Amino acid sequence: MKARQVLRATRTAASVFVRDVGHGLLEVSHNGLAFVGLAVLTVGIFFSGRADIRHDAERLALGWLQERHVARAERNGDVLIAMAEPDAVARATAADPRDLTRQQGAVAQWISRRYKVAPEPVSRLVQEAWHVGQKAQIDPTLILAIMAVESSFNPFAQSSVGAQGLMQVMTRIHDDKYQAFGGNHAAFDPLTNLRVGVQVLKDCIARAGSLHEGLRYYVGAANLADDGGYANKVLSEQAHLRLVASGKNVAVTVPQAGVVLPPRAVRTLDAAADPATAPAANPAAPEAPAGEQVALLRR
Repeated sequence: MKARQVLRATRTAASVFVRDVGHGLLEVSHNGLAFVGLAVLTVGIFFSGRADIRHDAERLALGWLQERHVARAERNGDVLIAMAEPDAVARATAADPRDLTRQQGAVAQWISRRYKVAPEPVSRLVQEAWHVGQKAQIDPTLILAIMAVESSFNPFAQSSVGAQGLMQVMTRIHDDKYQAFGGNHAAFDPLTNLRVGVQVLKDCIARAGSLHEGLRYYVGAANLADDGGYANKVLSEQAHLRLVASGKNVAVTVPQAGVVLPPRAVRTLDAAADPATAPAANPAAPEAPAGEQVALLRR
């Protein structure tokens, strides 16, 4: 009997011990989970109030996921996905033609067909020509006509004397104008080249006193007897563009007048780096000071 009582007491004590330990562990776990939950809630509230930290966290998470996606693509031989750059579209000079006004849309469509260039980049250039033209008080069709004559809307064009880009600006002469856009390589950014070219054109017109003479300055024939028909060609192309903008039907095959750059202009351009050696085209006409001559030459 005594042994049974001892055994019963031992079992009871062990049961109480196990029950108390289990209850204690449950209590500790419950409190620990509550603490973890409270900590997570606190951190969540903190991050929700800090947009910059939340953005960084999202960026890190997205970067990690993209790295895994790229690594998987490389293992599968998919080079395009491995080199994917989602932000590349932001660098593209393009606009939806449907976003243009009716006037701009007609001009963009005509230029696209006439010069065999895609309508999206042309639409963006037309938009910019209207925007910059308003600020500079220059007819946007004139800006577009100069681009047509100078480069046929090729943003990477370069002449034999170093004129570059859509507006064929002499980068080495007007390098100061590109500093606001990060340097000379911006000459091959279509929008930057357009903006710089318009500023050069505006300066030329202001100095010359008229549009026709300003175009002679722009092409580098300010002191020459003949600009090779350059000004007339630009104005002729502008006339076509103005008709298109006004709603008239103009054949895309309408011919352009030819331009022959006077040989003397080429020699003047070659000498632009050394103004003292630039020859006077017309000895009877007063010549601008050498420094001014270089400043006005766009190519």
